[in-house]
Amino acid sequence: MEYRIEKDTMGEVQVPADRLWAAQTQRSFDNFKIGTEKMPRSIIRAFAVLKKSAARVNAELGLLEQEVADEIAKACDEILKGTMYEEFPLAVWQTGSGTQSNMNVNEVIAGIVNREGRVRKIHPNDDVNKGQSSNDTFPTAMHMAAVIEIEGRLLPALEGLQKTFEKLSHEYGSVIKIGRTHLQDATPLTLGQEISGWAYMLENTSEMIKASEKHLFQLALGGTAVGTGLNTHQDFPVMVAKTIAEETGYAFMTAPNKFHALTSKDALVHAHGALKALGANLMKIANDVRMLSSGPRCGIGELIIPANEPGSSIMPGKVNPTQCEAVTMVSVQVMGNDACIGFAASQGNFELNVFMPVIIYNFLQSVRLLSDVMVSFNKNCASGIKPNPDKIKYNLENSLMLVTSLNPYIGYENAAKIAKNAYEKGLTLKESALELKLLTEKEFDEYVKPEKMISNLK
Repeated sequence: MEYRIEKDTMGEVQVPADRLWAAQTQRSFDNFKIGTEKMPRSIIRAFAVLKKSAARVNAELGLLEQEVADEIAKACDEILKGTMYEEFPLAVWQTGSGTQSNMNVNEVIAGIVNREGRVRKIHPNDDVNKGQSSNDTFPTAMHMAAVIEIEGRLLPALEGLQKTFEKLSHEYGSVIKIGRTHLQDATPLTLGQEISGWAYMLENTSEMIKASEKHLFQLALGGTAVGTGLNTHQDFPVMVAKTIAEETGYAFMTAPNKFHALTSKDALVHAHGALKALGANLMKIANDVRMLSSGPRCGIGELIIPANEPGSSIMPGKVNPTQCEAVTMVSVQVMGNDACIGFAASQGNFELNVFMPVIIYNFLQSVRLLSDVMVSFNKNCASGIKPNPDKIKYNLENSLMLVTSLNPYIGYENAAKIAKNAYEKGLTLKESALELKLLTEKEFDEYVKPEKMISNLK
C-alpha cells in the first residue's frame, strides 16, 4: 500500500495515499481497534448537513470567503450522496466526546475541496470547523440524526403496522371469541376488539415518540467547548440552527442553554424511553399473536398466521411464529439499549458528557431495529393474520366464564356454583345450571348470549 505523510500538532503520520482523511483520523483509526461497531452512517450524514450549514452561515457573517463556503457545501453534498462511507472508518469506541469523528468529517471535507483545487487550500480546523467545537457539533449531530431517523424511518414503519391492525380490527369485528386475563378464560369480546387494542397501542406510542422530539429539536451548536460560545459569532447559533432546519425540513432551533446542551443527554434518554415503550408494546403484541396461533392442534389455535419457512430441521411440517420471535428479540435489545443510554447519560461530568458515541450508537440501533422489524412483521405476519372459526367457536362455547352474564339474575355466588359444578363434573354451563335447579333452560338461553356480552359501551 502506498502512503503519504500528513502532519498535525503532534507530528507526522502515515496515511494511505488513496484516502481523503488526514492525521487525526488516522491516529484514531490506529489507536482504537476495538470491536466492529463503526460510527453510524446517519451521524455522518448529519455532520455533512451541519458542516454545510455552518459554512454558509460563516460566509454570511463575513467570516469565510463565499467561494470557500460554496466548495465546502459541494463537498458535503458529495458525502450526502452516500458513496463515500469508506472514508469514515472510525470505531464507536473512541473518545467519549466524538472529537475524532468530528475531525474525520472535517478532514474528509477539506480533502475533497483540496483535491478539486478550485479555491485556496482549506484547513479542517480553521475553515471547516470554524466557530465550532466537537463538544457542540457532536451533540448537535446526535439530535439531528435521531430526529431524521425517527421521522424518516421509524414513524412510517409504525404507521404501516398500525394501519394493518386497524384494517384487521374492522374486518374481524363480528368474530366473537373468548377473552383471557391472567392467562385464564375471561368474558367474551370480538377479535376485532382485541386487535383494536394492538392498533391503539401503536397509535398511542407514536404520539409519545412525536412528543419526545420537542427536546431533540434543540441544537447545542454555538456553545463550542464548554457552552460559552468562545470563538464563535454571537449570531451563529440562531442562524445555523435556522439553516439546518431549512436543509432538513425539521423544526430545529438553537438550544436556549448551551451549558445544558453540552453536558446533559436527557433529551435522548426521554426520547429513547418512548422507543422502549414501543418495544414493550411490540413485545406484548407479538406474544399475543404467537400464543393465540399456538398449535396448530395442541395449542390455543384461534389465529392462523402465514407459514414463511420450515420451522424445524428434524420435525417435518412444523411451522413456527418466527416473525413474532424476531419482534421479541428486537424488543429485548431495545430495553438493553435503554439501560445503556440511561447510565451513559448520567455521566455528564462538569461541562461535558463523554459517553456520547455509545449513547447515539445504541439510540440509532434501536430506531433501525424497531423500524426494520415492524416492516418485516407487517409484511410477513400481521397482514396475513386470519381467524380459525372452528377453534374460536369451540373455545367460546366451552368457556366457563360465560357464566358471568348470570350475575345480575342469580347473583355472583350462585353463578360461581354453576361454574364450579360444571368444571368438576365436566358439564356444560347449561347442564350444570339445570342440575343445580338455579335456572330453567329457557332462562339460561335468554341470559347467556355471547353476542350480548361483547360491549356495554355507548
